[in-house]
Amino acid sequence: MGEISGEYEVVVVGAGIMGSCTAYQIAKRAKSVLLLDQYDLLHHRGSSHGESRTFRQTYPEEYYSAMTDEAFSLWEEAQQEIGYRVHIKTKHLDMGSIQNKRLQTIIQVCRKRGIPIEVLNSEQVSERFKVIKLPSDWIGVVTNKGGTLRASKAVAAFQSLALKHGAILRDNAQVTEISNGWKLRNGSDGVLVCTSRGSVLARKCVIAAGAWAKKLANEISGIELPIQPLHTTIAYWKIQEGLQNFLPENGFSTFAFHVDPTIYGTPSSEYPGLLKVSIDGGNPCDPDKRAFLPDLDALKQKASPFLAESFRGNILSESPVVAEACMYSMTPDEDFILDFLPLTKTELSTAAKSPILIAAGFSGHGFKMGPLVGRIMADLALTGEAHGVPLHYFSIKRFLQNPLGNPKNYE
Repeated sequence: MGEISGEYEVVVVGAGIMGSCTAYQIAKRAKSVLLLDQYDLLHHRGSSHGESRTFRQTYPEEYYSAMTDEAFSLWEEAQQEIGYRVHIKTKHLDMGSIQNKRLQTIIQVCRKRGIPIEVLNSEQVSERFKVIKLPSDWIGVVTNKGGTLRASKAVAAFQSLALKHGAILRDNAQVTEISNGWKLRNGSDGVLVCTSRGSVLARKCVIAAGAWAKKLANEISGIELPIQPLHTTIAYWKIQEGLQNFLPENGFSTFAFHVDPTIYGTPSSEYPGLLKVSIDGGNPCDPDKRAFLPDLDALKQKASPFLAESFRGNILSESPVVAEACMYSMTPDEDFILDFLPLTKTELSTAAKSPILIAAGFSGHGFKMGPLVGRIMADLALTGEAHGVPLHYFSIKRFLQNPLGNPKNYE
């Protein structure tokens, strides 16, 4: 363990988007916070690195769609404070068969919530987005609040803001132990966090360690959280013709094709002359043992034929010209885990609020929610409660009631 070298209100484990936003929210409230990462800050081994993520409001779950309202506002606030933009705003385009239940549920949720939408037939989609061609029985759904989030730049922004408000950041500090039952200087209960760079005490600890969260939770409490890391690939394809039609400033939007698996992308922005188009999903992996090579075979098999047909030959579809490995952390229901971590298996069925919290299982769609997750986890760590979000959807106990988690009415 070594010498205990400091004491904080909260220690946050994991300096990706979720941990960085959490540290920022805690520091902004004038509370002492230490943000830890086992690798270099802004490393490329987890789930928060890279050039872009998508912002969208279109969810078949009403609770996620509602959460994007606050997330959007919090992105705006952070950009105002840091002084530069990480959210390139566009519209968002969802496409699929008119019979697609997920897409029809998205339309229903948008209308119920009063989100302005345009439902276009296939010809209208081609008129609006000249480089896209859809089957005659497909529709497109256009919403106003979409856009590209500059991923690594955004993580750096929240780390900078956390530092501005007094947070301490410590990288290359692998956590070796987190244990309860320690006393702070004032005699109150605390948590010991041991790392390869020393040990500290804190009133609370928030685990936001991405694909490593499951291992940490198991080491602490013996609980096996249903989180499966996936090795996934982000791909960029060469635009052969019509580059101007793929630019965000000319009206091209973030988009998703609702097929199996979902194919999604962003306008041409990060790399000149390239279009990001990727497959939503991947292969199970161990975050400590995975290969960092992109899976080009899966892209060629699943994405290439689709691109050739859907983009009118404007995309060189045989193979991407840039491909990067990334990770998802999937739960069975693809809903997040935002909860107090039970300290033992026995506590799993109780309502006890432990001093260790966990934010995990973001299932490939969490990045846009980062600022909101940071607010929620800061609230839970500092006050024991978080309002404005239906946290029962994100509880660990939901898996006791149903191993598959929350039921989905669009499947």
